[in-house]
Amino acid sequence: MAIIITDECINCGACEPECPNTAIYEGADDWRYKDGTKLKGKIILPDGTEVDSDEAQTPISDEVYYIVPGKCTECKGFHDEPQCAAVCPVDCCIPDDNHVESEETLLNRQAFLHNE
Repeated sequence: MAIIITDECINCGACEPECPNTAIYEGADDWRYKDGTKLKGKIILPDGTEVDSDEAQTPISDEVYYIVPGKCTECKGFHDEPQCAAVCPVDCCIPDDNHVESEETLLNRQAFLHNE
């Protein structure tokens, strides 16, 4: 499953540089599929949706750091545990019950994002 940052976030930013997929953004910042991935131009997402990887997407939160579920792999394929949760000083990076996914799905996403 993806990880979510709760509203207990103190906006310290410790999590952002730890994400191997660049799935973590500061509150109110736009995000892009291409950020931290090998995706370029028009792409077809695993769910069949066509998007422009260069196009700015609407922030998920305006107040605290947030994680884009479609880019989160729980660090599968990179690390043994989610790095955002490992470095968070207030334990606000937790599993997102709204985005429960299998390890296979997370590994497939990792391969998709990094063209492996």
